[in-house]
Amino acid sequence: MKNRIVVDSCCDLTPEMKSEMGVVSVPLIMMLGDKEFHDDESLDVVGFMEELRNFSGKPGSASPPPLFYREAIEAADNAFVVTLSEKVSGSYNNAVAGNDMAAENGSGAAFVFDSKSASAGETLIAVKLHDLIRSGMSKEKIIETVNRFIGNMKTYCVFENYDNLQKNGRLNKITGSLIQVLNIRLITGADSNGEFALFDKCRGVKNMIQRLLSLIENSGKETQNENLVITHCNNRGLAEQLTALIKERFDFKNIYIVPTGGLSSLYADDKGIVLAF
Repeated sequence: MKNRIVVDSCCDLTPEMKSEMGVVSVPLIMMLGDKEFHDDESLDVVGFMEELRNFSGKPGSASPPPLFYREAIEAADNAFVVTLSEKVSGSYNNAVAGNDMAAENGSGAAFVFDSKSASAGETLIAVKLHDLIRSGMSKEKIIETVNRFIGNMKTYCVFENYDNLQKNGRLNKITGSLIQVLNIRLITGADSNGEFALFDKCRGVKNMIQRLLSLIENSGKETQNENLVITHCNNRGLAEQLTALIKERFDFKNIYIVPTGGLSSLYADDKGIVLAF
């Protein structure tokens, strides 16, 4: 049976990871005014970020249409789909619609997972799916295991630049300016329902790193034989620093460092990082 993992493009993966895991990415669309950018292999992320910095309006994004999902699902005998949290995007509902279309055409039904997360969280789920598929686990058991995994997963984000959050109306302009002047780092992420939430705030990079390590330690999650993913927007240095400290204190099986694609970069902004475990 030909298994396939289908993700939306907010699931950040290197080309090597996509090839090894057999992942097909369905692109979201970013909009800067009337100009559209498709979040696929052809996107110049550096060029997109430069245009984003120079854009004074409100950036936007659009979910992949159901047709894109249908085509990806129909190309496999058995597919598992991972999308952005239903609470922040229409990607999940479009994937369900695309799956219904595929079933009507006589294709085998896929299973669509609401990641209740984004970026590194989706990546972590894709890695988990790949491991379970490779182990020969049945489809029913995979679905049960991954749903439980999503329910226990933690996703945290730290931004250095708050311009895009301000442009999108997620952060008051005055508040955002004060945060940057005072060198305050907001630790945000996904709550248990997959909604954007504020978990903590601290001053300076050192305090932020220590707080992230404390969040891992106090999560109650077992780290042995588990994976952790760090995605970053032009901030590999911080990602590597975090990785070294996490390895000193915890026993994760693998820690993946992955640069953000277009959609994740739009929201994480320059120097932002996302951590999921």
